Amino acid sequence: MRGPLLPPTVPGWRSRAERFDMAVLEAYEPIERTWQERLTALDIAVDEIPRISPRDPENVQFPPEVIADGPIALARLMPAGVDVRGNATRARIVLFRKPIERRAKDTTELGDVLHEILVAQVATYLGVEPSVIDPSFDED
Repeated sequence: MRGPLLPPTVPGWRSRAERFDMAVLEAYEPIERTWQERLTALDIAVDEIPRISPRDPENVQFPPEVIADGPIALARLMPAGVDVRGNATRARIVLFRKPIERRAKDTTELGDVLHEILVAQVATYLGVEPSVIDPSFDED
């Protein structure tokens, strides 16, 4: 048999990365809706794994620079600036898919983990406490 095993209309048709991207958008949507005016210059990106050591002195970041689960970074907030080619870059939250997926046991927990990470990173970007972004936020 040639062709896809599942039709594009069923959820199983999406790749793992596409499902993760959808979960990120769902977790970010309520934050973005509430803080839309202050987040217009912020981008959200997904990468498979962290590629630069969080302790790399050449990597300029906002404090706290990394949300980490032990020695593995789950996300990174990168400030606006200029890239190596001299082009202006926007501030960006980069979520690392594989470490986050390994931390979450199921899709419900994945949504909770993504929400927690995004609240913390948006709060850092805006220079406020996470409880300002989400009053139910509980720092461990």
